[in-house]
Amino acid sequence: MGMHGRLTFLLLLLSFCAPGTFVRAAALLDLPCMVTLSEDAVPGTSVAEVTVSCSNTSDSPNVTLHGTEPSHPFSLITSSTDPMANTTFQVEVTLRAGAELNAHWVNLYTLTLWATCPGEDKVEKQLFVWVKEGQVLHCDAPFTSAEGDVVRVLADVAPRTPLYAVMPQPLGGLTFRLRNHNTPLMLTHQGLVLAPAGGFDLSKGTQVFRLEIEVMDRKGHNCSGAVRVEVLPSCHPCVSFLEMQQAVTVPGVIGPLEVVTQVHASGDNVRYAILAPMAPKFFTIDEMTGKIRSTHRLEVAQEQLLIQAYNALHPADHATTMLNITVQGTDQREPSCVPAIFVSQVPETVLTGSTLVTLTCTGCKGAEGCLHYALEGPPASRSHFRMEGPQLQVSTTLDYDSKAVATVGFQFIATIVVTAGGQPPRSTRVPMLVTVTPINEFTPVCPNGTTFTVPETAAFGSAVGLIAGTDRDYPPDSLEYSLEGGPGPEQPFSINVHTGEIRVVGPLDSRQHKSYRLTVRLTDTHNDLDPAKQRSCLCAVTVHVQAVLDQAPVCTPEVQELWITVRSGSRQPVTRLVCQGSRDGTTLTYSIAGGNEDGRFQLEGNTILYLPNNPPEPRTFVLLVEVWGGSSVPRRSTVVALVVHITPRSTSVPPSTTTQRTTPLKERLVVTQMEAVWQPPAWFVAVLTVSGALLLAALGCIARSLLCSPWNVVEQKGDEGEQGSSHASSLEQFDGRAQDPRDGRDYLFNSKTGARRWI
Repeated sequence: MGMHGRLTFLLLLLSFCAPGTFVRAAALLDLPCMVTLSEDAVPGTSVAEVTVSCSNTSDSPNVTLHGTEPSHPFSLITSSTDPMANTTFQVEVTLRAGAELNAHWVNLYTLTLWATCPGEDKVEKQLFVWVKEGQVLHCDAPFTSAEGDVVRVLADVAPRTPLYAVMPQPLGGLTFRLRNHNTPLMLTHQGLVLAPAGGFDLSKGTQVFRLEIEVMDRKGHNCSGAVRVEVLPSCHPCVSFLEMQQAVTVPGVIGPLEVVTQVHASGDNVRYAILAPMAPKFFTIDEMTGKIRSTHRLEVAQEQLLIQAYNALHPADHATTMLNITVQGTDQREPSCVPAIFVSQVPETVLTGSTLVTLTCTGCKGAEGCLHYALEGPPASRSHFRMEGPQLQVSTTLDYDSKAVATVGFQFIATIVVTAGGQPPRSTRVPMLVTVTPINEFTPVCPNGTTFTVPETAAFGSAVGLIAGTDRDYPPDSLEYSLEGGPGPEQPFSINVHTGEIRVVGPLDSRQHKSYRLTVRLTDTHNDLDPAKQRSCLCAVTVHVQAVLDQAPVCTPEVQELWITVRSGSRQPVTRLVCQGSRDGTTLTYSIAGGNEDGRFQLEGNTILYLPNNPPEPRTFVLLVEVWGGSSVPRRSTVVALVVHITPRSTSVPPSTTTQRTTPLKERLVVTQMEAVWQPPAWFVAVLTVSGALLLAALGCIARSLLCSPWNVVEQKGDEGEQGSSHASSLEQFDGRAQDPRDGRDYLFNSKTGARRWI
């Protein structure tokens, strides 16, 4: 229920509580409208009291209690307050026996009290009972710690003696359960740990028992903890004083916390305490050593102390002694100074010669200036401070950023010694502690002209560079880094707030942004006592995006077979490679990687030229040309395989009157099919391509030799027929047309000379 809901509900209750019109309303008196009851209330708790008054004294009234809930946990107790008149009765609303309240189930009960006196009308009033949440169950810290609470007892303790109370506060309705049962100790329903029924074994040494106990209330809340019981041997030396009464006399004046005497008692684990007076006025005792010290400056004093010595493990083992202390005052008094102790904080920018404190000292009778002031302490303190009479002044700068101040932990300790003249000289010491606080004096400095270069293919989170800012304030270089504007599409970078390392957090594209100009803010931290006082500066950082070849160049086609007819002494263009590089137009580089035997081929850009020998010879070359772009490492390249057939050009044939047929060359069709297959490395593809090309060339040469032989036979037979046959005119005349079986090209064949003319 929110705050608005609670206020609305309370206003509704107040509206019910407003006085109305009742018949014989005076019959019910003092009934409250609303009461608050804790859910921890025990049965029988009084909720409200009301007085019922009747005008007829013949009989007692009939009082009943009704509620909106079918079984409310409340009941009525009626008693007469005036036995003689028998007209006034006291009615009390109480919590029914065995009833339990739970604010999470029902937090408001609406009760109606009906009262009827004999011969009178019935009167009713409403009572609202608000149930609030009770106390949450919690266990004490020592009990819930990892080691548990510790109890030390003697082995001769009586059987069933209570050793420990788990929950000393009277909560009621708690259940205690022992988790481990391997112990002779007992746990009662009231949460008391008892000694064993047969007592402890006196023959053993120190014994340790651990009890793990769980506590649960009637609402299901629980807590758990442990108790460790250490059983000590009963045989031990008793604590005792050698003297039952002692007297100490101090001849002079004693200062504050000055040791007067020391008491000593024999025994184990001895501790000391003053029993009487309950609040000693002049003296105190050290619990561990028994030293008696004065509480303040004493000139004349007398006090009687009752001192007890006891065993810390067994407080029942103790002894007492009476100590009388007498202080005899004299006229010789040490100087008294205000302040008696000087503690201060000063900023590091305090000026040299500034006065930190002026002592006001008394105790010197006679001429003025009889008190002398001196500074004692470590050399660092005496070098930074000086005494000018009663004034403590700064003698040199207190630079918080210097090594000298950092070495002493930014704190200077010393003692001001105030000495009064006389015989013997009397002195007073005033301890001083001066802490130097930092002031943010310097602005951070960033390196000038910071430039980084990152490839455009850098992955998410890749490091770009480190901004090494500096700050002269202590602690040095305590900086935080931030990017002005923050990461985004126009600034795909982030910076580490503590180290200043810039990393890539977005895609990079050298075509859209060849460089980015970042503004880095350096803010110093922990350099001033006030964290809000910070200094900052802006650094300009340039990040260049380096273009990277996204993929190897693509050449079309990657394998070519060429037939070249050349003449001796002239360079012959073979082909021009068509390759496409990266998206940013990086210049491609071409190089003949293999097959250039005798140096017959050379490259001019992407054009391959053939340099024939003299005279030219028919030959087949398999060239491997590597193509790459850019300067990325590793280099991404493509290898193009060229199978070049070299044919020497023959003597030209005179023009013929035969009609020439031109057969158009068929355009080579390249079909590319992408399949998810194994991708071998480039060198393997190149070697396989070269081997296939050589095999095709060998098969072509064999086919050529086989096809050329029948033509020669035909030509020879044709010559013989023309010379010896008498019926040559009857044969069909041959027009000289033929077709090359290798490439399908048409040519004219001269039967007399044997020459071919391509058409």
